[in-house]
Amino acid sequence: MAVTFYDVNSAAGLKKLDEYLLTRSYITRYQASKDDITVHAALSKAPSAEYVNVSRWYNHIEALLRISGVAGEGCGVIVEGFAPITEEAVATPPVGDSKASAADDDDDDVDLFGEETEEEKKAAEERAAAVKASTKKKESGKSSVLLDVKPWDDETDMKKLEEAVRSVEMEGLFWGASKLVAVGYGIKKLQIMLTIVDDLVSVDDLIEERLTAEPINEYVQSCDIVAFNKI
Repeated sequence: MAVTFYDVNSAAGLKKLDEYLLTRSYITRYQASKDDITVHAALSKAPSAEYVNVSRWYNHIEALLRISGVAGEGCGVIVEGFAPITEEAVATPPVGDSKASAADDDDDDVDLFGEETEEEKKAAEERAAAVKASTKKKESGKSSVLLDVKPWDDETDMKKLEEAVRSVEMEGLFWGASKLVAVGYGIKKLQIMLTIVDDLVSVDDLIEERLTAEPINEYVQSCDIVAFNKI
């Protein structure tokens, strides 16, 4: 059965979408699909950081579209007043302006400096290979993580808890948006986004050696990984 969303550009619609994405990484299933692209395209602009879950999801889909496109089928989604995305639009990453491309094609027909020498061709191929390898490494080397950080009890100062969490600085670690979520009995947990460079930061080590170790464990009882997505 298709998932239905209403008026996603209004405050009420964004709130509903934010609540829906609280426990989900994607609109349907466990990988990005054309359902995500349909909802993404229906949003007239990037959501406010006030909507933590929508903002996290939106930025992740934006990154996927820039890098490689999205090919998953999904289960079907309906956004009132917006037509579903076609398969061609889903699978193909954004391309440059067609006029600029045409101009580039015209430029290719003009030989300004004569034929390239073998040495120049080889050097150009080596530069292209180096850029491609560097780009590939950057694209596959980061992850977006959503953490639940839980206090000891309802008397824990959540402002100091968040300050303690954000005080952790490591190469390749970038803290993002956060919000407090009610757990029950007056207790709230901190839900916080972070981006890591995979080769530099281990989330397990971050939790065990920093977030639940002294002195931060004065405020933090435990941490759970809610979502972990490659960027």
